[in-house]
Amino acid sequence: MNFEFSNFYKRLPFQFFGALQNKVAAYQSNGIDIIDLSIGNPDLPTPGHIVQRLKESTDDPDNHRYQPFTGKPSTLEAVAAFYRREYGVELDPQTEVAIFQGSCIGILAIPKVLLNPGDFLLTTDPCYPAYHTAAVFAGASHYRIPVYEKDGFLPNYTAVPQNVLQKIRLLMLNYPNNPTGAVATRDFFARTLDFAAQNRMLVVNDFAYGAFGFDGRKPLSLLQTPGGKEYAVEIYTASKTWNMAGWRFGFAVGNASVIGALKEYHTHAYSAIFGAVQDAAAVAMLGPQDFVGALVSTYERRRDLLMDGLRAIGWDAAAPAGTFYVWLKVPEGYDSVSFSDLLLEKAHVAVAPGEGFGRQGRQYVRIGLTNCEERLLEAISRIAQVGIFGSTEPIAGRGRADGRN
Repeated sequence: MNFEFSNFYKRLPFQFFGALQNKVAAYQSNGIDIIDLSIGNPDLPTPGHIVQRLKESTDDPDNHRYQPFTGKPSTLEAVAAFYRREYGVELDPQTEVAIFQGSCIGILAIPKVLLNPGDFLLTTDPCYPAYHTAAVFAGASHYRIPVYEKDGFLPNYTAVPQNVLQKIRLLMLNYPNNPTGAVATRDFFARTLDFAAQNRMLVVNDFAYGAFGFDGRKPLSLLQTPGGKEYAVEIYTASKTWNMAGWRFGFAVGNASVIGALKEYHTHAYSAIFGAVQDAAAVAMLGPQDFVGALVSTYERRRDLLMDGLRAIGWDAAAPAGTFYVWLKVPEGYDSVSFSDLLLEKAHVAVAPGEGFGRQGRQYVRIGLTNCEERLLEAISRIAQVGIFGSTEPIAGRGRADGRN
């Protein structure tokens, strides 16, 4: 029996990256070594003191019971303390903090509680694909502002047509930005909040890569900007900052009315987070942060190694200011899909086609830095040997994936 599915289901966007991973898996099933640079799955372990706290907390009988739907008070207070220490932002733990099982829940839930059919979600092109999905979940429409390298991949709000502007109730941003690696400036965030105030809309900044700014630059929180808590909510995740991707812990902070609605929605749609995960997340936020600085240095070192290697073979690009991604233009005569397919077939290197992030990504691919330096060097050498950039020489001093030279 084949059932007819809902119109909602039929509106869900095509899972572009799921199809890409199926391609990679097909090669791997035939015993082919694929260097997968297409995903952003942290490759380094969670700090030991966080893991230890989880182990200890699993022995606490109270954590085997249902937890408060809106989170343990100690976890909410840890989020507030984290924002106070890192960004100088004061938060009321009870009214301006919401926690959930991974940041995607917040990304999908805020449009759900804010938008109605006929309303618009405004975002950028390119952008993280979940923002388009969030509009579908809310039954709303979305409009994408094209962003360009010459503008630092920051949107120009004057490009929004007036007939669309009147229907926008939510602006979804992501700085530091996936996929471009762009970082927001103080002036841009100030202009964003002015734009929000003039048009009475909420701004959400997906701050998933908030820890990762390079060349001595610490990314800004939107809530540091005057008016931030009046017109904005920021979403954060433990996945990247503390390598806790599989732990599923995220939170939202900011405008109290939206946080209240988000918490109410969460009580209906989701259960509470396992208490031991909450305890471990609190330790991550309150404990020593030297690991985070070391992690940023690791990604910056990988970025520099990758950029130097790609430039050496003739593939030039600007280095990203943040995140753990590199956004690269494809060679002339290719688009993002055809070039990605070429690298997968000829070099056995998987990269993410920019088209999956929007129309503006059709001439770009995204490379992740969540592979060790040895694998990055091996990937550069494999790409060089395809010969498309001119040089086919292996990178000096590279090592094989199996450790042999």
